[in-house]
Amino acid sequence: KRIENKINRQVTFSKRRNGLLKKAYELSVLCDAEIALIIFSSRGKLYEFGSAGMVRTLERYQRCSVTAQDNISHYETQNWCQEITKLKAKYESLQCTQRHLLGEDLGPLNVKELQNLEKQLEGALAQARHRKTQVMTEQMEDLRRKERQLGDLNKELKIKLQLEAEDQGQMNAIQDFWNSTAAAGTSSYSMHPTSQSNPMDCETEPVLQIGYPQYDPGEGSSVPRSMACESNFIQGWVL
Repeated sequence: KRIENKINRQVTFSKRRNGLLKKAYELSVLCDAEIALIIFSSRGKLYEFGSAGMVRTLERYQRCSVTAQDNISHYETQNWCQEITKLKAKYESLQCTQRHLLGEDLGPLNVKELQNLEKQLEGALAQARHRKTQVMTEQMEDLRRKERQLGDLNKELKIKLQLEAEDQGQMNAIQDFWNSTAAAGTSSYSMHPTSQSNPMDCETEPVLQIGYPQYDPGEGSSVPRSMACESNFIQGWVL
């Protein structure tokens, strides 16, 4: 855990740094090891130790790093080459199998290879027929479903048309009734016309006769009937 107190942190760094440098020196002397130690403080100050010289040790480190990277790159390159070779061989094998399935290049095949090819073709044919049957069944089910839907729609339209026909028939019956009623009223009106109320008209207004007979012109007379009735009316009331 990081030391939060700044003074304690500096004191601890100084102690541990000296101890680390001392251990590095002891390791180089006791084990005859080439050691390079680099330390940067929190303020950016550099502390280093090199048993054989810092520059020499760093150059040696760079040579080893480059060699290791080259080895890694070479190994990866070999792996890629091998992978490409495998993929190329697999691709050629698939192309050859495809030609055999199409009936091409069958000359080099022996009896066993031809039997295996025949089994593959029979299996492929069986799968194709099974899939064909499945697709046809699904299409038939879809057509039956659409047929049921159209049948239901046809029934609904038929019922709707019947209802509309019944409503139209009722409307026609009502219209015929009103037309017949209107025609009967018109016929009755034409057979019994109404005349204006006129006290001088003897056909619609009877006259009370007192004491004197009415003047009745003969059939051959040229005097109008209205005038004759008017004379009778005057004679009856004046006398």
